[in-house]
Amino acid sequence: MTAQPVLIGPVPLLYVQSISMTEGYQIQRIADSTFSQAIAPTRKAIAIEAMLLGPDRLVLKKELETLALTSRLLVAATSRLLAVTGIPVVCGLAISLDMQITDLRFTQSVQKRDAIDVSISLEHVPRSSATALAGEIADLALAAGSALFAGAAAPSAVPAIPSVPL
Repeated sequence: MTAQPVLIGPVPLLYVQSISMTEGYQIQRIADSTFSQAIAPTRKAIAIEAMLLGPDRLVLKKELETLALTSRLLVAATSRLLAVTGIPVVCGLAISLDMQITDLRFTQSVQKRDAIDVSISLEHVPRSSATALAGEIADLALAAGSALFAGAAAPSAVPAIPSVPL
């Protein structure tokens, strides 16, 4: 079974160690009530830990740095699609448009001379309601496709224990 790459814009990350996504929601008090309700998402962040391996690891590093340095003007000059959508992130966890790299950390060690560890933090920076809607539709399609084509799965770390009638 081959792992699918995580795409950050046009940059493929083939050796991803972990991905985490954080979502925040705006809470509003219901008028004349003691109840509150989540009414709108306010923050979405993705953190990725990966390794850059092989002879093109320095090229991938430079591509990530270029994506991180992009401003709306630079993006508009280099790519028409990124000028309106931000950086798309495509992975098994979500499809998120309108992302911006907020933190990028590279580490190289004596133990892994031919590899560069990379930590990437991305924040959702919506550019328009149309791209926000397109991103949510793509994310729903990913979820529906995963549910449709994946079989029942048991957690691999939990041993299967037969149920005993009480």
